[in-house]
Amino acid sequence: MLVQVDNVAKIYDGNGGAQTRALLDVSLAVEAGEFIAIAGPSGSGKSTLLSLIGLLNRPSKGRIIIAGQESSAMSEDQRAIARRQIGFIFQDFQLIPILTAAENVRLVMELAGHKDPLRRTVEVFEAVSLGGMMHKFPGQLSGGERQRVAIARALANWPRLLLADEPTGNLTTATSHEIVGLLKRVSRKDDIALIVASHNPEIAAAAERSLRLLDGRLV
Repeated sequence: MLVQVDNVAKIYDGNGGAQTRALLDVSLAVEAGEFIAIAGPSGSGKSTLLSLIGLLNRPSKGRIIIAGQESSAMSEDQRAIARRQIGFIFQDFQLIPILTAAENVRLVMELAGHKDPLRRTVEVFEAVSLGGMMHKFPGQLSGGERQRVAIARALANWPRLLLADEPTGNLTTATSHEIVGLLKRVSRKDDIALIVASHNPEIAAAAERSLRLLDGRLV
């Protein structure tokens, strides 16, 4: 089991003692290489769940176990090391505009202490069929091309898990179709678990399992 979520809740404290219950008693298990879609309306807790699985946040209650390690028992240094095995893909790409596509990808490898970032950069750009765009800046690329760069960046450190939050939200229907196919291919090829939070019914149809969140609960 790569990911295990046991009775997890996330509660945010607001002004005047008010609380927002983002997640309530959520449990799920994810195997290596599995493709899971998580659907649900805005505010249902999809992004919160991804942030907890991705070790960007801590649950208020329950356990999250990633590759045999319980997240709550990890120090901050251990969480940072564990996050290197997790690739993140966002709706708004989150590319640095003053860096080329290749530099955006190399940066995450350099931060992780990668010994040969140039070779791996070429490999991941070939994997997303974007080899000819490596030296262009994000502003010179289409939305679909920018998302391919974001996927290449997510793959750079050989992740065991990919987390994608609305990865087709800013793309045309045709480009969305290409990105869904690309995510599925890279997941299968390298046995990477893929969890995608999205409103897009095409993603739910492509996934091996489709889950739905409503008001913080899996339904």
